[in-house]
Amino acid sequence: MKIDDCFRVGSILKTKGLKGEMQIYVDFDNLEAIKFDAIFIDVAGKLIPYFVASIKYLQKSNAYLYLEDVDTIEKASTLVKRDIYLPNKLKPKKKKEEFTLNDVEGFIAIDETHGELGEILEVQEYPQQLIATVEYQGKEVMFPLNVEIIKGIDVDAGEIYIDLPEGLLDVYLEG
Repeated sequence: MKIDDCFRVGSILKTKGLKGEMQIYVDFDNLEAIKFDAIFIDVAGKLIPYFVASIKYLQKSNAYLYLEDVDTIEKASTLVKRDIYLPNKLKPKKKKEEFTLNDVEGFIAIDETHGELGEILEVQEYPQQLIATVEYQGKEVMFPLNVEIIKGIDVDAGEIYIDLPEGLLDVYLEG
């Protein structure tokens, strides 16, 4: 399993007790609603699968986790400060009303003048606005995601329709 095939749900904060229980920080909203019996832990860049013996949710962002075969404090302490992942197929689909501009990553950007620009590789949040990045004609092109530029979004088709300011693409394509 590769990291691209998974989504991060949290990290292991510390051990608890002597029998391998660990306290985890959960930074994925509503994790308790997802049914899973195994997790992946990032160990030196590789995702290692572990079966979950039990998980107890405390407050919004904390839980206690027991893993099968991690039954001592020594085994548990080797996993402290490591990230926890679940397979993408378990990631809940957002309802249309929960959709935000951050969710257009992976969408195809289609400009009114230049046609299909390519897949949005990244959406970055800056203090004043969101910026999308696509690779167009071998160059990395960035453009703002705002009401002047976005003309429509088809969530089902995974497409975002835009009207880039005249000359913006030229800046990236020249030189």
